[in-house]
Amino acid sequence: MAREIEFVKMHGAGNDYIYVNAIENEIAEPQELAIQLSQRHTGIGADGLVLIEKSSVAHFAMRIFNADGSEALTCGNALRCVGRYVYDFGLFDSSEVEIETKSGVKNLHLNIRNNRVESVTVDMGKASTQSETLLCEGKESLINEAIEVDGVEFYATFVNMGNPHVVIFVDDVETIDLARMGRVIEHHHYFPHRTNVEFASVINEKSIAMRVWERGSGETMACGSGACATFVAAHLNGLVEREAIVRMPGGDLIISVDESSRHIMMTGEAVKVFRGVVEVEV
Repeated sequence: MAREIEFVKMHGAGNDYIYVNAIENEIAEPQELAIQLSQRHTGIGADGLVLIEKSSVAHFAMRIFNADGSEALTCGNALRCVGRYVYDFGLFDSSEVEIETKSGVKNLHLNIRNNRVESVTVDMGKASTQSETLLCEGKESLINEAIEVDGVEFYATFVNMGNPHVVIFVDDVETIDLARMGRVIEHHHYFPHRTNVEFASVINEKSIAMRVWERGSGETMACGSGACATFVAAHLNGLVEREAIVRMPGGDLIISVDESSRHIMMTGEAVKVFRGVVEVEV
């Protein structure tokens, strides 16, 4: 039996997802749907599927499923797109939006001009370098610490942005075999629940180049929480100031730290690519 589902394809800095209003369209098996629709040749093509749902603690809830069907805790680029989605499609008419995620409620500010969302600023909360669950037993933190990957030694910094990230600074991100190194580090024994991996090069104290290997999706054009983690790692290691542009293959994000709250703020675009109807088996 087939069923039609309305969707919108959106991206933030090239990090593309399929967005479905799950308030009006009940999705019974989102993991399987994410795998099916994310296929670049036989589906719509995306880094994953995002469901916009009702919430009892915020204005809306967001659930995000990677291209392999695994459920992610949060995603900064997807959050910005959800903010634009609910405004553009008349689900919400305020510039201040609260979105519930698996890693807590995130506050969004929609930067609106002439009734159009030009960019979105997300309060990503406080970053942490410690985790009892995301790091292996006996490992409390990982800050500029040597880690061996396929016989190559890198210096890595672990950052918890509500989801796990390992940031490694190198001289030139373009020379890294990300498909090989990213996959190995994602499954390294230090990270029992796998991890996102960022390779970064500091251009100057206000600019960082970054490539990302996302847990469950592989190499993507950008990662919002990864950009935040990279900024935090650079700031911890004294490489950048309180604000920097993180440059990724898909585009740039402005990341800063709020001096009073110590929260990490992320600002960037949220772009609608196209909308349509897809037929799926149910």
